[in-house]
Amino acid sequence: MKITLYYVYILTNVYNKVLYTGVTNDLKRRCYEHKQKMVKGFTQKYNVDKLVYFEKFDSIEFPISREKQIKGYSRAKKIALINIFNSQWKDLDCN
Repeated sequence: MKITLYYVYILTNVYNKVLYTGVTNDLKRRCYEHKQKMVKGFTQKYNVDKLVYFEKFDSIEFPISREKQIKGYSRAKKIALINIFNSQWKDLDCN
């Protein structure tokens, strides 16, 4: 039996100026969609496709509330979260 994993993630643009928080059950697919500009709206408009942060969960309940929690954070708090996880802001590239 395959276990479904869920992810809360933060993307940015090449200049690390724009932050986008999302949730998905397939991080690799979702990153591909962002990089290929298949996702209409905010991420496409602001060229947001660099994965700099993610958290992994084995049920859907907590990731949805965690996404809302992170979205409510100030920009400074989001930056601090990313810096702890990925201090060089490298593109984690979903691999």
